[in-house]
Amino acid sequence: MSSRTMLGISHPFVALTGATVLFAAAVSGVQAQTAARTTARAGDVPAAMAQIRQADLKRDLYAMASDAMRGREAGTPDEMRASIWVAEEMRRIGVKPAGDDGSYFQWFDMTRTRVSTVSSFAVLGTDSLRVWRDFIPLGNTGLDVEGPVLWVNNAADSTIDVQGRVVAVRVLTPDRAAIRTTVNSEDVRYANAALIATQQRFARRGALAVILVADSITDAAFDDLAVLRARGTYDVDRAAPRFAGQPERLPPLPAVRRITTAVNGTPPAFLVRASRLAALRAEPTSSWQVRLERFETPSVNIVGVVRGTDPTLRNEYVLYSSHQDHDGVRYAINGDSVWAGADDNASVSVALLAAARAFVKQPGKRSILFVFHGAEERGLLGSRYHAAHPVVPRERIVAVLNGDMIGRNHPDSASLLGIQPPHRNSTDLVNMALRANALTGKFVLDSLWDRPTHPEGWYFRSDHVPYARLNIPAVMYSTNLHPDYHTPRDKPERIDYAKLTRMTKWMYLTGWFVANAPKRPAIDAGFRLER
Repeated sequence: MSSRTMLGISHPFVALTGATVLFAAAVSGVQAQTAARTTARAGDVPAAMAQIRQADLKRDLYAMASDAMRGREAGTPDEMRASIWVAEEMRRIGVKPAGDDGSYFQWFDMTRTRVSTVSSFAVLGTDSLRVWRDFIPLGNTGLDVEGPVLWVNNAADSTIDVQGRVVAVRVLTPDRAAIRTTVNSEDVRYANAALIATQQRFARRGALAVILVADSITDAAFDDLAVLRARGTYDVDRAAPRFAGQPERLPPLPAVRRITTAVNGTPPAFLVRASRLAALRAEPTSSWQVRLERFETPSVNIVGVVRGTDPTLRNEYVLYSSHQDHDGVRYAINGDSVWAGADDNASVSVALLAAARAFVKQPGKRSILFVFHGAEERGLLGSRYHAAHPVVPRERIVAVLNGDMIGRNHPDSASLLGIQPPHRNSTDLVNMALRANALTGKFVLDSLWDRPTHPEGWYFRSDHVPYARLNIPAVMYSTNLHPDYHTPRDKPERIDYAKLTRMTKWMYLTGWFVANAPKRPAIDAGFRLER
């Protein structure tokens, strides 16, 4: 967090002091309802919470986010290595397998669509260009487009008629406010903002295509942008939706578009290196061919269960949720190419292991289901798949307690997402979480990240969402983004282990309350999750 406000926000990050209370009016009523019940009483905190130890969390996190795990990228042997490690830890703890065929694993296939390096190429005048080496398609669409180049000296000049032309222009310098302060390296963040700003200048002006010539910063980021964009897009078939209107089944690979006339929307665009500037100013002929390829690769959810003690309630389940994958080995930043994902999301994964130790020591009345979702970084694929194909009857999942990044930022601040409309789907569950916070972490709750107007759209970026869309009570615990997010700097040594311990106890105690409540948390009347 980098800026301080009281009840406003100047950027995605909010710094809190011990006296700064960022608990929005939208949820103050919920807080008031629980105020009378937050005083500790005998039996409120089970003895087994002592099983949650900082030393265990630190040991496990250093193992899971070590360089040996190589960033745990979904669809690679590194994700498999990390998944086997998680399963083995659950076996050691005493959590029973709940996956396929008596194992800890629920397998699913990711469908990956990417630009073919074999069949995609471009020609400028007499020069042949190689995809990812000489040019980057700024989209994931198969297409053919050709025509003479029209050089535009200034992308901001909207008086130039670009109708039906292949336009070449240098990228615009983006507004500083448009450059994100998290994700990847500084030059990549700048480059992405510059590309968006320049493409927007040509939206709906009728150009056939736009060739964007890198400036010095974008040129320095060219190879890194190529590494990121060459991965393409990922999806999973027969899955619960992440967004409203998202189809359950994957559409067929789109046909190649022969671009001969302008269409509504932003024209296809290509980034080229700064060294192409002189050639493009000479307005050569050009042709561009982009082909896609689609294939499947396996990923996996790791699932374990601690059975409840009540003969009836043990057939209902409290689902603890994390994701074990991260971004793998990518381009180097300051000499380090392992994007280890200590906070994202090894922090929550080891928290679930710690909670498992407590529940094995002292089970609740309801059963506890631990789900480490695969391929979250590829679009919540593991949670979308499990929500559609749960290992237990879906109607018996009484609540989902999901966490994403719980080990950084101010020691006394945190966020609970799903705490205010339109994201809140269960006031009962929120009440239990608030009560658990008062008895454990005592965090000042920053509700800004839960607002639909928040620029990060944080609520929709983690594994509780597919369950919430299916009307399962769900909340998300987080300590929010930081400048090391999705970089190699997200390492175990940067975690605040005392805070992680308190966050873990908060998540655990919420689940304990749900597991032992006489009635399951109810869905709020009229709940409908829309973005």
